[in-house]
Amino acid sequence: MELHNLSPAAGSVKSRKRIARGVGSGKGGTSTRGHKGAKARAGNKLKRAFEGGQMPLQMRLPKRGFKNPNRKVYVPINLERLQFVADKYALTVIDQAVLVEKGVVSKNDLIKVLGVGELTAALTITAHKCSETAKEKIEGAGGTINLV
Repeated sequence: MELHNLSPAAGSVKSRKRIARGVGSGKGGTSTRGHKGAKARAGNKLKRAFEGGQMPLQMRLPKRGFKNPNRKVYVPINLERLQFVADKYALTVIDQAVLVEKGVVSKNDLIKVLGVGELTAALTITAHKCSETAKEKIEGAGGTINLV
């Protein structure tokens, strides 16, 4: 077997339908496009969701909801994560600058401390918000929490 002897399996290759090649082809005349109108023309492209001039569905339905531009989104950080960071870098004071430097949060994030996990070191933590359980655990371990 050589390259010039190869041929595809029988029935696997079909010749494409050649439209607009004369009336005798059976696909001449309007060339399968119907009669006149925008869809019969070359370069026709309707807008997405165009409904022939009828008011489109997305414009008929009422607007719903409200996006509050002043909404604040807090990044939750658990006590176990703070304990891990304190142990790894030998820290006693943890604030946003330290967490940004260590790659825990980004510069513009608002931080909320949550009470999941145990705290063994007495840490001084500065955050934007703190849950009640986290506050109890921090003060129970001998640390303090400062809210910005």
